[in-house]
Amino acid sequence: MGRKAHFNNEEFIESAIQIIAEEGLGALTIAGLSTRVTAPIGSVYHRFPSRDALLAELWLNIIESFQNEWLEILKTDGRKATLFCLEWVQNHPNEARVMILYRVDDLSSGDWSKDLTKRAERLSRELRDGIAAFTEKKFGKITNEYMDRTLLALHDAPMGILRRYLQDNKKLTKSVADLILETYDAVIENHK
Repeated sequence: MGRKAHFNNEEFIESAIQIIAEEGLGALTIAGLSTRVTAPIGSVYHRFPSRDALLAELWLNIIESFQNEWLEILKTDGRKATLFCLEWVQNHPNEARVMILYRVDDLSSGDWSKDLTKRAERLSRELRDGIAAFTEKKFGKITNEYMDRTLLALHDAPMGILRRYLQDNKKLTKSVADLILETYDAVIENHK
């Protein structure tokens, strides 16, 4: 009979997110993580064979958490989906810093296990399908221009302004929500 686990994957991932959000990506080491969690270093390696594997799991968890809620909202209301970006950042500040300030290429070499690769592919496919469905519903068809409009209004503009605030450690103001909605309305709702 095996020993009872004293730690779980989520504890390590949450602590890793906190380290990256507070000190930057370079501050995350397996040894530092084990110290932060007060776990033997072998406990970390038992769950994550490398720093790269830990970062891949961490990244996918964050993306999945954001994306699942965002896509559900997008099915019914594009304006609310754009504002959800802001709300999610406010409710998940550490995860938001990692998701918005770092690209997946910054976090991992991409040498992922089959399971992580399948999960990433599924998330990517779900995102593409959700954006395409919204575009077709909103504009009646999918064209390069309509996809560009959709991506600008739903992703590029909200994430761009949020990135600037996060990089500068500035408090988000009401004007951020106003700018996000004004951009959405100009690009999507008021398109001629």
